[in-house]
Amino acid sequence: MSLNVRRTVAGILGAGAFTGATLFAAIPTAFAEPVPPPNCTAADLAGVASGVSAATSAYLFTHPEVNTFFTSLHGLPHSEMEAKVNEYFEANPQTGAELKGIRKPLQDIRLRCGDTDGDGDVDIL
Repeated sequence: MSLNVRRTVAGILGAGAFTGATLFAAIPTAFAEPVPPPNCTAADLAGVASGVSAATSAYLFTHPEVNTFFTSLHGLPHSEMEAKVNEYFEANPQTGAELKGIRKPLQDIRLRCGDTDGDGDVDIL
C-alpha cells in the first residue's frame, strides 16, 4: 500500500473512531431523565394542591349554598357536571371568581412547571 493510501485509510479510520466516540459519549445524555424546573417536584405539587384543597374546603364550609350546589353534582357524568358548573358560575359570577382565585396557585404551578418529562404534554395537573 502506498504512503498516500495509508494516510487516507488512517484518516478515514481516525475520523470514524472520533465520530463513533462522539456518538457514544452523547448516548447517556440523550437517554437521561429530564430534570424538572426548580420547585416543580411531586412534593411541590402536593403542597400547592393541599393548600388549594384546604382553601376550597374552608370556602365551601363558609358558603353553604355553594357547598350544597357542588354536593348535588356527585355521580353526574363529567360533561353534565361541567355544563352545570358553567351555568352556576354564569349565574353567580362572584362565586366563580372566588373559587377560580382559590384554584389559581394550582394553575400557576401547571403553567410554570409544564412539560416535565419532555413528551409535549403538561404533566402537572
